[in-house]
Amino acid sequence: MMRVVTPRNLIMRAMLALVVFFVLLACAGWQSLAAIPEHEHPVPEKLGNVQFATSCSPKVQKSFERAVALLHSFAYSAAEKAFRDVAAKDPNCAAPHWGVAMTYFHQLWEPPLAPQNIARGLAEIEQAKKLSSSDRERGFIDALSLIYAKADSLPYHERLNRYVQAMRKLADRYRDDAECQISYALALIAAAPASDATHARQKEAAAILEPLFKKYPRHPGIAHYLIHACDNAEMVQQGVAAAKAYSQIAPSAPHALHMPSHIYTRLGIWEESIVSNLAAQKAAREQGDKGEELHAMDYLVYAYLQLSRDAEAARVLDELSAMSGLDGSDFKMGYAASAMSARYATERRQWSDAAQLVPVDGASPQVSAVTLWARSV
Repeated sequence: MMRVVTPRNLIMRAMLALVVFFVLLACAGWQSLAAIPEHEHPVPEKLGNVQFATSCSPKVQKSFERAVALLHSFAYSAAEKAFRDVAAKDPNCAAPHWGVAMTYFHQLWEPPLAPQNIARGLAEIEQAKKLSSSDRERGFIDALSLIYAKADSLPYHERLNRYVQAMRKLADRYRDDAECQISYALALIAAAPASDATHARQKEAAAILEPLFKKYPRHPGIAHYLIHACDNAEMVQQGVAAAKAYSQIAPSAPHALHMPSHIYTRLGIWEESIVSNLAAQKAAREQGDKGEELHAMDYLVYAYLQLSRDAEAARVLDELSAMSGLDGSDFKMGYAASAMSARYATERRQWSDAAQLVPVDGASPQVSAVTLWARSV
């Protein structure tokens, strides 16, 4: 008997064929995927937006600006490497040699200029002066030379004040140049006397940076230096916007993740401080930056203690005890390690524990003083 093929049967057959087709396609697809080795895509680097005109080859301009972005976030070792890479690719460019010398000049840290780096920085400045550069670039180079020249005969504070005056002249000459203005503002903060309760230089720096922050909201240096300028009881509220922005501008820099906690700590926003420093600690550890890792851990201990989360503070100290390769003679490492132990004992009023504290091996006298103070209390 002849079978009648109805339209309904045709539709059913077509649908079945489609199902079989897609099942086979899926199987083939999974087999193809299985043949592809798994790999991870690195997280894109985010350091913010910097535009720094140079007379270098256009081929290295972006690399130079990346190095400047690292410099603005105090990623000094990474910035030095980046500037040296630029110098190697364009041997006729003066700017990267200035950049290398800037990575040794830690304006807001102690010590601002390590003795072993003076000769190295001076050599970079001398090399920069031998190469052709624009008037603007020469202004940056000549200003920085005042930090390194006569380092054996002039006290640092005198050289710093000369640098500030040179940067003031450069900023006056290039009023529309953001990098000139930002660098001058940083110099003002660096030269601000700790004894000045009026915060005159910090206020001058903030007055420069705040309009720039509105114009260049993704620049790492502007937000960073605003936080530093406002890191005092009088001005702290002015730094809130920059604190909220900075970690989003340059999340690839551990210091950028940590810096907002300077403002949060002053305002007692402890939960935000913890979030900032957990992120900074993780990033610093991944990048092998022990100094920045310990700095974040110190702030973590303090924040945990303010919330009576003593067990979590203790765990941070356990992490400190388990760390290897710590250099107590490095101010940043030595201070953080000393401060963590002192805070944990004194904030909890455990005076007998404080009395048993021992200075960190190799620590300078001013760092050991933290431990001795805790013992004396």
